[in-house]
Amino acid sequence: MRGYLQLIRFDKPIGTLLLLWPTIWALLIAYNGLPPFNIAVTFILGVFLTRSAGCAINDFADVKYDGKVARTSGRPLVSGVVSKKEAIVITCAFSVVAFLLAMQNLKTITLFWSIPALFLFITYPFFKRFFPIPQLYLGIAFSFGILMAFVEARGGIPLVAIFIFVINLLWVLAYDTIYALVDIHDDRKINMKTSALTFGRHVITIVGICYLLFLSLICYLGVYLSVNEYYWFAIVVVAYQILTIMYNIRNQEEKYCFQMFLYNNNIGIVITIALLTNYLRII
Repeated sequence: MRGYLQLIRFDKPIGTLLLLWPTIWALLIAYNGLPPFNIAVTFILGVFLTRSAGCAINDFADVKYDGKVARTSGRPLVSGVVSKKEAIVITCAFSVVAFLLAMQNLKTITLFWSIPALFLFITYPFFKRFFPIPQLYLGIAFSFGILMAFVEARGGIPLVAIFIFVINLLWVLAYDTIYALVDIHDDRKINMKTSALTFGRHVITIVGICYLLFLSLICYLGVYLSVNEYYWFAIVVVAYQILTIMYNIRNQEEKYCFQMFLYNNNIGIVITIALLTNYLRII
């Protein structure tokens, strides 16, 4: 059981949290602060289930490579605690449960959108073999819940949904490139494709540009939504958090890059609280 929990990263919830926060942003905005309880629970559980399935298939796809990377050498498939067959079974099981949950609680049109969303999660690990910026593909996968929230709430995808999709895409590209810097030397040896390698000596500059665009669009979103003063205070906090990240990754030291990747969770929390306080005052 411990091996299964490690396989789905139950002990490392950072991926689930980074996927969860933008989904909550979308639900709050799409429903003007009051998403129905069953819809909110369905999306939250869906985040956990799809991320778990994605982790299991990721380890299946990378089993030949993980043993050659210091950070991943202890994963359950590498150690033999969990077999490749079991990883496939777990991937299928979590995917089926996620689909059944969506079928039970979401509209038919949203259910159709869940199929490409799951496909993106399942296929992401294989893009690292040939796609030079797999973090961009991951950003699309991590942003699909945003579109689904608006489809469920409004029956379609308004401009604000696309806007939030782009905001999250930039954020994912920034923080997952920082994550890729942790393994950059091992990834170079095994010929794994990452944005950190593709961006080369410009990687810190490009990460900074992504954060700057992310922050700018978050500000514009506030103007578009006519938010209260607490949102703007949160923006100042987020700007400080981004400066902290950029300062600590400037020398691309593995330890600090990993810490700053995890630190992105704080950005998600601050923006979520800002939106909650905004809608609570409106209500």
